[in-house]
Amino acid sequence: MKTLNDYAPAIRQQLARVKLVLMDVDGVLTNGLIYLSDEGVETKAFSTRDGLAIVWFRRYGLRTGVISGRHSKGTEQRCRDLQIDEVHLGATHKAPVLEEIMGRLGLRGEEIAFVGDDLLDLPVMQRVGVSAAPCDAHAEVLSRVDIVLDCPGGKGAVRHFLDLWLMATGKLNTAIEDILHDQF
Repeated sequence: MKTLNDYAPAIRQQLARVKLVLMDVDGVLTNGLIYLSDEGVETKAFSTRDGLAIVWFRRYGLRTGVISGRHSKGTEQRCRDLQIDEVHLGATHKAPVLEEIMGRLGLRGEEIAFVGDDLLDLPVMQRVGVSAAPCDAHAEVLSRVDIVLDCPGGKGAVRHFLDLWLMATGKLNTAIEDILHDQF
């Protein structure tokens, strides 16, 4: 798995400035598959590794959010369970949502990272300080992001990104010590 040293110094420095990481849902927090029962009930699978990281990293000052083109009750519930700070579902035009978040929170683009996987994510990726994508993202997205994550969507990609953030901010050893001493 790639570590922080596998990236250019400029990317490492930019990653250390990130205060908010925003994510797409389908294809990033999930594998992009949607299951429909005969009754029309939609289900998705979310990675527990990603979920643990989202909850855990809040302790170290990182805010999290989702901007998704789809609205889903399951996604709403998962976001509540993980106490995700910013939840914006049904947003097919994601850049205006980013602008609203930046204005409301007083953040600049360089203080935000975005993890996405498809073409609809590109307008947001152009406006943030660090862009990342799971390794199974659309080829055009992969060619334009700062960081290609080793894991596919829904299988730890967000966890990998958040681990890189911990490394960049110098908080990885503290986080490990907290776990070793039951401070989680």
